[in-house]
Amino acid sequence: MRSGWLLDLTGITPYADAWALQRTLVAARQHNRVGDGLILLEHEPVITVGRSSKSEHLLFSRESLAAQGLGVYDIERGGSVTYHGPGQLVGYPILDLRSYNEDIGKFMRSLEHTLINVLDDFGLQAARQPGYPGVWVDGMKIAAVGVAVKRRVTMHGFALNVAPDLAHFSFINPCGLGREVTSMAMVLGRPVPLANVRARTAARFAEVYALDLIPVTRSALVGAAESDSVPAPA
Repeated sequence: MRSGWLLDLTGITPYADAWALQRTLVAARQHNRVGDGLILLEHEPVITVGRSSKSEHLLFSRESLAAQGLGVYDIERGGSVTYHGPGQLVGYPILDLRSYNEDIGKFMRSLEHTLINVLDDFGLQAARQPGYPGVWVDGMKIAAVGVAVKRRVTMHGFALNVAPDLAHFSFINPCGLGREVTSMAMVLGRPVPLANVRARTAARFAEVYALDLIPVTRSALVGAAESDSVPAPA
C-alpha cells in the first residue's frame, strides 16, 4: 500500500477557492512534489457546467440563478451540469493515473465503487446503472461523478448527497439525464451525521485505491506543492 494524503476541509469551502487549490495540487502532482491524495469538503450552493453540458440543462438563466444566490461555473470536467451545496460531501481525488494503468474508465468505475461501499456502510443498497454515470438508489441518483485529467493527473471527482437541499436540484436537469435525485437522509428517513460519512468515505477510498491516507493541513499541503518537500501530517 502506498502513502497518500487526506485534506478534510470542514465548514464551507468556496467553489472558486477549491478549484484554484485543485489546479495547484494537480501541477504539484505532475512534478512529484506531492503524492496521490483526496480532498473532502462542502461547497456553497453552486452549479457547475461540464464540457458535455447543453444550454437546456440549465432550467433558469444564469442571471436568475445568481439572483437566487447560486453561482454558475463553467469547468473542465467531463459530464454535464451538477449542483453542489451544503449537506453534500464533495471529493476531489488528485491521482496520477500512471499508478492505475492510465485507464480513465477504470478510475471512474472505482470512484463509483467507493461510493457504493460507503452507502453500504449506512445500510443503503446502491448500484451503477449502465450508460448513466454516478451511483443510484431505487432508481434515483444519489451521487454524481465527473473528472478531468491533466497530463495524467485527475481533478474534480464526486458529489455524494448526504442531506443537501434537494429543492436546489430543480434549477437544473442533473447531468442532463432528467432523472430524480435523492439523498442519504431522504432514503433513510433520518439525519445522517456528515462527519461519519466523511470518515467512511476516506476509509473506503483508501481501500479501493490502495492508499494509506495521512491527514494533512491545507497549509502543509500547499507548502509542499510550492516546494520540493513532503506534506507533514496534521
